[in-house]
Amino acid sequence: MSATASHLREPLVTGGNPRLGEITDAIVAPMENKPSGLWWAAFVPALTLFIAGFSTIGFQIAEGIGTWGLNKTVGWGWDITNFVWWVGIGHAGTAISAILFLFRQKWRTAINRSAEAMTILAVICAALYPLIHMGRLWFGAWWFAPLPNMRGPLWVNFRSPLLWDFFAISTYFSISCVFWYFGLIPDIATFRDRTNKKLKKTIYGILSFGWTGSNRDWSHYEIVYTILAALAAPLVLSVHTIVSMDFATSVIPGWHTTIFPPYFVAGALFSGFAMVLTLLVIARKTQKLEHIITLSHIDNMAKVVLATGMLVGLAYSTEFLIGWYSGSNYEGFIFFSSRMKGPYAWAYWTMISCNVISPQIFWFKPFRRNLALVFVMSIFVNIGMWFERFVIIVTSLNRDYLPSSWSMYSPTWVEILEYLGTIGFFFTAYLLFVRFLPTVSIAEVKMVASWAQKDAHASSHHHAASGAAAAGLNPVPASPKEEVFHG
Repeated sequence: MSATASHLREPLVTGGNPRLGEITDAIVAPMENKPSGLWWAAFVPALTLFIAGFSTIGFQIAEGIGTWGLNKTVGWGWDITNFVWWVGIGHAGTAISAILFLFRQKWRTAINRSAEAMTILAVICAALYPLIHMGRLWFGAWWFAPLPNMRGPLWVNFRSPLLWDFFAISTYFSISCVFWYFGLIPDIATFRDRTNKKLKKTIYGILSFGWTGSNRDWSHYEIVYTILAALAAPLVLSVHTIVSMDFATSVIPGWHTTIFPPYFVAGALFSGFAMVLTLLVIARKTQKLEHIITLSHIDNMAKVVLATGMLVGLAYSTEFLIGWYSGSNYEGFIFFSSRMKGPYAWAYWTMISCNVISPQIFWFKPFRRNLALVFVMSIFVNIGMWFERFVIIVTSLNRDYLPSSWSMYSPTWVEILEYLGTIGFFFTAYLLFVRFLPTVSIAEVKMVASWAQKDAHASSHHHAASGAAAAGLNPVPASPKEEVFHG
């Protein structure tokens, strides 16, 4: 009798079939120990950007949006560009957690927690821009109630896609928060049981809602988690579809096209998965989770980036087909003259280089498993996706139907600092998250720890061989011991 091992799939947890306790120790170690120098090296610059950016927002609210570089022709600039960019980044979290969960993709277990946190933080960053663009944040209260005036109650325009954005993003944010926190409950209970400090035990006890880990708890957990995933999955398609309606329902050349809903969804997944890659490469190194967040996870994520990047490239080419086949001089001018050869051509070709050309390197497996290259390419993708939103908005507005009204747009220092401030907030909050909460779902990783794990078969074979030797039989030689888990 010989041992068998599956070579069809790589182990989801490497390092020699670690015990469940070792997995827990490895995941919670960054939270129980003092923050490393790498953590402080990332946290201080992020906090500095956060403070500078939000101080600038206070200045802009006091002075008005005249501090931006907008004009009569280009009424939307960096604010809407950044809004759509952040909403897109927030898409991947729900896609990874909900859709991959419903399709029972086990490789999601090591990456879904970071993706969910990224979703919540990105949506917060996105939600800031509509409020800032109002000039007076307190006017946002009238989205919930009629505006009092001398002629009776005045409601918001429910036919406007800008209002649809508000309802879509608030719904998406709510379900994402519930989905994220519900998945945290078993892990928070683990912290409650491990700590000896009374204050921490009390706080974790409240946050864990009395979780005991019983069969009843897990049964209810599985049911509710599946229901939340089923509710969240359609939002991946609906939210960015509604965001695309901000443009598609207008009459501006380059905007009013039916390809925008699927085009925006593909672009959102593209940028969102790229940002998850950026965070995972950093997390696995700084938190010593190389055996939990494996190269197989990075490889799968790179494949998704390649696939969604090709969809985005198809959308770009379809836009040119529409501009040519429609026979509209205005559409043709936007795509064949303004974007490719106009004053913002440098932004257009940056978009093409980062979004269409650069991801093609992921066709090759060695490149998908080169962490430095994957990290750089993930940043390139998000740079390209930012330029995509900039190209869509600015190049369609700065040259409209009347050449006499053409105008150039460039951001002011206020817009730049506000954008950097949102980036600072995003990374500050994410670093605090990985400092106080587990980056990886402890319970879910344990569920797949021995899935396609060659060492598990080797261990079983070793015990069988020992029993055979004790019985006086000739045991089959055990396989050589592989690298041990060092959490």
